[in-house]
Amino acid sequence: MSIWTPTSWRSKPILQQPEYSNADHVAQVESQLAALPPLVFAGEIRSLRKNLADVAAGNAFLLQGGDCAETFNEFSANKIRDTFKVMLQMAVVMTFAGSVPVVKVSRMAGQFAKPRSSSHETLDGVSLPSYRGDIINDIAFTETARQPDPERLLKAYHQSAATLNLLRAFAQGGFADLHQVHRWNQGFVQASPLGEKYQHLADQIDQTLAFMEACGIHAENTPQIKETSLYTSHEALLLGYEQALTRQDSLTGDWYDCSAHMLWIGDRTRQPDHAHVEFLRGVRNPIGVKVGPTTTRDGLIELLDILNPNNDNGRITLIARMGAEKITEKLPELVRMVKAEGRNVVWSSDPMHGNTTTAHNGYKTRSVDAILKEMKGFFEVHKAEGTHAGGVHLEMTGHNVTECVGGAYQITEEGLAAQYDTYCDPRLNGEQALELAFLISDTLKSATSQK
Repeated sequence: MSIWTPTSWRSKPILQQPEYSNADHVAQVESQLAALPPLVFAGEIRSLRKNLADVAAGNAFLLQGGDCAETFNEFSANKIRDTFKVMLQMAVVMTFAGSVPVVKVSRMAGQFAKPRSSSHETLDGVSLPSYRGDIINDIAFTETARQPDPERLLKAYHQSAATLNLLRAFAQGGFADLHQVHRWNQGFVQASPLGEKYQHLADQIDQTLAFMEACGIHAENTPQIKETSLYTSHEALLLGYEQALTRQDSLTGDWYDCSAHMLWIGDRTRQPDHAHVEFLRGVRNPIGVKVGPTTTRDGLIELLDILNPNNDNGRITLIARMGAEKITEKLPELVRMVKAEGRNVVWSSDPMHGNTTTAHNGYKTRSVDAILKEMKGFFEVHKAEGTHAGGVHLEMTGHNVTECVGGAYQITEEGLAAQYDTYCDPRLNGEQALELAFLISDTLKSATSQK
């Protein structure tokens, strides 16, 4: 294998990139980015790798979630707070049910770019470049708005920095206090049509917290009760942006992509001889790889050989996105092969992307029932193969959107128009995401009790 450098990807074929009109302007912006401070730090990235090694060993569970694509217009402290709040609520439910720590990784502070199935979009006979996320162009269907603008790279960086600043304040400033988070869950249980189903688990958490307080364990003397860790992640799609934020660690000499703690390769850009795999093989971040229905056993092993030649624990997360009808058919042979080869990986389920449909009124949507079905199939496969179902990867928001149908509140196709806000793919709202956490808690409890 050739020697890796932060620029070696530039000699490889590359897909899913915008067509900028001025290469000099792009280079100028990338130089500006390279001079700015890193968004995250090597020590934080190493901490996440250690946590993910625990997940791979079956001693923790990965919760990865957040927006399909962050936008400039929806950027606000309330939106960041609400999504973080739901992740905390889900983590409390999962931690209690599974009796293991939950590693929280957000799709925030950098999840701006989106791969597209076509480079152009046609509407009423007019063809324009596809919307590829706010870091590239604007969603408005005009020729000016759809032209890729390199200045958006800088705006995305500064929004990511502000988002990270707020997330760190929430995580360490008392907002994440375990007692407060559980009080939010109690409100959800009382209001939910399935509240009675969840009440038993809520009562058990109540009793545990009361017991801890009786033993003198509370937020004032135990920082872990009022603080938490939240990591960031996004799809590494715009490699010019990623390269500009890549730094060499002064302690180890290793290279880290300091745009996020964790990065992943999508289903459309995981070609072994292409630029995205070339770039990510050289940085020391944890790397996710989307594993879809077209993934072959040999192709997956080849990717693992390239991205993790030393078989390091905590380096690779395989994110299965098969679809509810294919998960039990397609996933077992891949899990079996990875196990037989002795590869150290985290297996996580993305039950969103394989279950996207179009409603009769034209809205792109996802069914909560299909999402839950794929999750259950994911757990069943790992139980049968004697491997660890390590995590879940969700597109979700803390806002009360109506983008996915079903759930306890029974959002219908007719109700999608009420608050359909997504720029790209449909997201679970806060109630649907928390409902999913309660529904998989029994599966987590069963999995850990059999260890």
